[in-house]
Amino acid sequence: MERAVRTAAPHALVDTLRGRLATSYGAASVQLYLADYGLTVLQPVDTSTHPAEALSLHNTPEGRAFGSQERHEQQVRHRDAVDHHLPVTVRGERLGILTVRLPGDRSTPDTVEDLTQVAELLGHEILVAERDTDLYQRARRVNRLTLAAEMQWELLPARACTAQEYAVGAQLEPAYAIHGDNFDWASDADELTLAVTNGMGEGIQASLLTNLAVNALRNARRAGIGIADQAALADQALYEQHRGASYVSTLLLRFDLATGKVEAVDAGSPQLWRQRDKTVERIDLDAQLPLGMFEESDYVAQTFHVLPGDRLVFVSDGVYAAVSPQGEVYGDRALARAISSTSLLPAAMVPRALLRELAAYRDAESTDDALVLCLDWFGREED
Repeated sequence: MERAVRTAAPHALVDTLRGRLATSYGAASVQLYLADYGLTVLQPVDTSTHPAEALSLHNTPEGRAFGSQERHEQQVRHRDAVDHHLPVTVRGERLGILTVRLPGDRSTPDTVEDLTQVAELLGHEILVAERDTDLYQRARRVNRLTLAAEMQWELLPARACTAQEYAVGAQLEPAYAIHGDNFDWASDADELTLAVTNGMGEGIQASLLTNLAVNALRNARRAGIGIADQAALADQALYEQHRGASYVSTLLLRFDLATGKVEAVDAGSPQLWRQRDKTVERIDLDAQLPLGMFEESDYVAQTFHVLPGDRLVFVSDGVYAAVSPQGEVYGDRALARAISSTSLLPAAMVPRALLRELAAYRDAESTDDALVLCLDWFGREED
């Protein structure tokens, strides 16, 4: 089965899997659902003439399996059959749910374990197949993305990632019309580098500006230099292109995976909050100039430490500066309460939960970008 899926045409992964599961396990139906960009529904991936309907992420068995990241079994009414809802996840990135209907007598623990591995295989193959087909990208869309949003989503590494030392989750809103906010991360055996960026302006211009900043930071990071010099080189690239007329607010951090030491460059407006035990507080960093504002700006990294159990929450100004209809700024008190209220959620689910609370809090007419990134720090166990 693995060989069949790996050699299938990029657009035919589900059809190939459907045929193999029917032959090997007697599967009556196989359906893949992918989470949409706004993390509100599970959209079917179906090339048939009678596609399935989208499912809510919040009040369906498939949605519960997605949220808990645990397989879920559902007895089919009036039939001797069982629907198995299996998370499709790749290194912490929650893609969707694979639903397989099996005869009751074929739904054994060994078979369910096989199906769990099939769902994991499918997730990896989807990420590879997306280089060559738009099928899975289209399936994630409830509405059409603006061009600026298309550019921003294509720039992202993923929406979540897990490792031994940490778990990261992030979300952008409005998901289908985002323009300036973005995030990026990369890790190796020794360190995790994380960047939260906010390009000034709106629409395509903001997206182009952020795109240049993120790629300049990546180029510098991949050259193996420190984060202060990464910021300096990105600053030069932006200034050379825009001569200070446009700039990018950036929060850049490097985590030492072995010790929890963090180097940070605060070059603009994104804020960093920490939850340690039951205490939620903002980490005040030395404010430095946004990238691209002036020619040849110097940047200095400052340090602090994270401890196992710490949660770091990064928010853009579209979050902390949001104003309620009564005129109260979200970041004054409501943000700390919201972070506390989501303390039991995994990192991948925190951003969406915070953004839901923000939407209920702020002026309904607000259209500003909003970015939330959550990092849970586990640390590295000593040998």
